[in-house]
Amino acid sequence: MHIILNKKPNRYTREEKMAQPLDIILAFHNAFRNDMQRIDRAARDTARGKTGLSQEIERFRFFNEILVWHANGEEQAIFPEVEKVAPLVAEAYERDHRGLDAAFDALNSAVTARDLLETSRTSAAFKFHLDIHLGKEDAHLYRIMRERIPIPEQARAVGIMSKAVPQERFPEAIAWLFSLINLDDQENVMLIWQMAMMPEVFSQVKLLVQKATGDGWADLVRRVPTLE
Repeated sequence: MHIILNKKPNRYTREEKMAQPLDIILAFHNAFRNDMQRIDRAARDTARGKTGLSQEIERFRFFNEILVWHANGEEQAIFPEVEKVAPLVAEAYERDHRGLDAAFDALNSAVTARDLLETSRTSAAFKFHLDIHLGKEDAHLYRIMRERIPIPEQARAVGIMSKAVPQERFPEAIAWLFSLINLDDQENVMLIWQMAMMPEVFSQVKLLVQKATGDGWADLVRRVPTLE
């Protein structure tokens, strides 16, 4: 279930929030930060003797699947656009991605070995590098995108990026994302998807989001009345 662009030119009214395509990517960045914080806290508390947190630590496996899809999507869709207007900038971010791959491998090895101290150490290192990488992308890479790439090209790139998520895993990705972002990010994502997706696709996505948000769905509908 990828983002299939609606051929009808939707426009926001003055009363509607002017969300932009790249806001979806920044929402994912916030989800990554929040999930990694949970994982790292669980790893640290376990190393200090607290029990019952193994499932929380195990979140790192699906977390990294999402992170790899996200990184692959950036390399396929975002980095080529940045290269057109700011040559050589994206190369450093691609190197960051390889560094995050290595951080995952180290954490995975520690968890597999059931080495609690090493799990805590490698989790903290993973979080440290992730936070720096996402902060740089938000402040630099995506600022270049916003300022130098027209919005239609931004939207096209985000659409291509979404295809990095395997179609059969899209429901899992939605559930993960909406459980980790705040109402502002949820609103932005839904506004963009509603504008970008074909109506029949958005109807399916809306059901998945409703399930993922639970009691929070009512608050989201108040923010985006067209979801009713």
